[in-house]
Formats: sequence, C-alpha cells, structure tokens
Amino acid sequence: MTRTVLVARLDNAGDVLLTGPAVRAVAAHADSVVMLAGPHGRSAAALLPGVDEVVEWRAPWIDPEPDPVTRAHVEHLRQAVEAIEPDVAVVFTSFHQSPLPLALVLRLAGVPWIGAISEDYPGSLLDLRHRVPGDPPEAERALSLARAAGFSPSGGDDGRLAVRRPLPCVADLVGEPDYVVLHPGASVPARQWPPQRCAEAVQALAAAGYRVVVTGARGEQQLTAQVAGEVGIDLGGGTDLAQLAAVLDGARVVVAPNTGPAHLAAAVGTPVVSLFAPVVPAARWAPYRVPTVMLGRQDAPCRDTRARRCPVPGHPCLTGVTADDVVAAVGKLWRS
Repeated sequence: MTRTVLVARLDNAGDVLLTGPAVRAVAAHADSVVMLAGPHGRSAAALLPGVDEVVEWRAPWIDPEPDPVTRAHVEHLRQAVEAIEPDVAVVFTSFHQSPLPLALVLRLAGVPWIGAISEDYPGSLLDLRHRVPGDPPEAERALSLARAAGFSPSGGDDGRLAVRRPLPCVADLVGEPDYVVLHPGASVPARQWPPQRCAEAVQALAAAGYRVVVTGARGEQQLTAQVAGEVGIDLGGGTDLAQLAAVLDGARVVVAPNTGPAHLAAAVGTPVVSLFAPVVPAARWAPYRVPTVMLGRQDAPCRDTRARRCPVPGHPCLTGVTADDVVAAVGKLWRS
C-alpha cells in the first residue's frame, strides 16, 4: 500500500466534487490522502470521502481571478509539499488545463512519482502521461487516471459522487424534507438562467403546491431575494457548503444551472432539473448518475465556445426555457 498520496484539483467546488470517485479509488490504496485544492474548491475537498487533509493554494494558471506569479507564492507551495512528503502525486485537471506547471513545482519539492492526463509532451515532469479517448463524463475521465496510476476502486464502491456523512441538521433553515430547491446563480454568467425567469419559476412552483427553497452564495443575496420573492424560502448567503449539501439532501428535486450545487445535488443523490447552457458539453458536465431532466437548447450558437459571457444576443440557449417547463420537469422527477 502506498503511504501518502497527494491528489490535486485546483479549480471550483463542482470540479472537485467530480473527482470524488477517483479520490476514493486512491484512498483505497493509501495510508493517507492529502488534497491540494484552490480557494474555490477547498470546502468541497473537505467534504470528499477519503480525503484526510486539505492544502489550499491558488494556481495562477487555473484560478479565474489569479494573483500575479511570485517567487514567494510558488515557494510556499513547494515548502508545503515538502512537509507532506508524498510518495505519489496524481494531478487531476479538466481537458483544457495543463498539469505541467504543477508537476514542475512537485518535482522541485521532491515528489518521486507524478501522474496526470496531458496532451502536451511532459518530458521528465510526469512518470505517467495518461490519455483519455472520446469525451467521457468528467468523473469517469478522472477515474480513468486513478486506474492508470494503479488505484482501482474498492469492490463495494458504486462510482457515484458522494460527500462525507453525517451532514449537519438544517431543519431550522428549511423545516421538514421534501421541497424543491432552486439555485439561480452560477460562477460563469453564460450558464445562468435569467433572474426574472427564476423568479417566475418560484412563483409557478409555489402555485403548483411545492415548497420552494432558494439557495445562493454570500455574494448572491440580492439575487436570491429577488428570486424567492414572497413565496420562497430565501437562504442566500445563509449556508456553508456542508449545510448546503444538507439542504440539497432534503430536497426531492433541485433546479440549477451547470454550476457547483448541481454537482453537489448529484453527490447527495437528489434528482436535478439542469438548466444547461451548451457553452461546454453536457456529455461531460451534466449532473452525474442521478435522474436528470435537461432544459435548454443544446444546439444553440454558443455551443462548445467555453464562453464565460454569452456571445449570442438574447442568451437564446436558456431564455427559451419557461417557468412552465420547469414545473413540468420538477413534476416528472418528483414522481419518479
């Protein structure tokens, strides 16, 4: 058994959650798993089963609002890795990210074996240069790297997303289970359903007899207040990630764009109405292995552009989705 493994995923919470099955596979063969995560993914890393310790570091080549590259910042990471003394490092990335800058720092920190998926020639930076054919779901792409590195899942692991349990009690926030969660925000504006449509959906869901909870991050209170109106329970800024997981766990259905809480809903096993803008492929990024109804034009002109802001006037991929469409999708999943 390998003594200490460093696993890395340096971007957002949803991305970290999608590495969960791969991290559990690593943990099945390691005495200790330390996860290197960025500031936007640290809280998700702490929720992953199999992770013993989380080290936070902001990667200048991955973070959406990176700080300048400085010798001190890179030296901080090198020293942190030296203190961990990993026997192995497995660097998880999205298809458009290079593992090589991190691999270089890990080499300088003395890590003896490093594996990653890399299209670029890695020279001596990687001991395992893994390739992934086709366009599999992101969780399966990461798991294929773990397998290639010699970390097969344990026999009882079903390969789904998961979080540590028990989750905190949130009855004081939402009351009894069996409600609909609508999460209006997204870290990438191009993936967001217009706020007015979200508000209309809350009104329509409440009129159809559903109890509706509106969730959002600390900087989204104005948005969640607008969306919840007088009929929704507004939790904007009122939960940490573990509490949000518990809120989603108590829901019968979650309505969300392609953003972290959609993957968090999948990690607690809750069905998702996915308001999916096709700027990235649904085959790769749709909620993983939970019942899902996908809404949004997947053939829209923005398809596969990876745009952060919609490049098409009117945001046609999502503005065509109506409140009635959401009510119908929620009803379908509620009855399933």
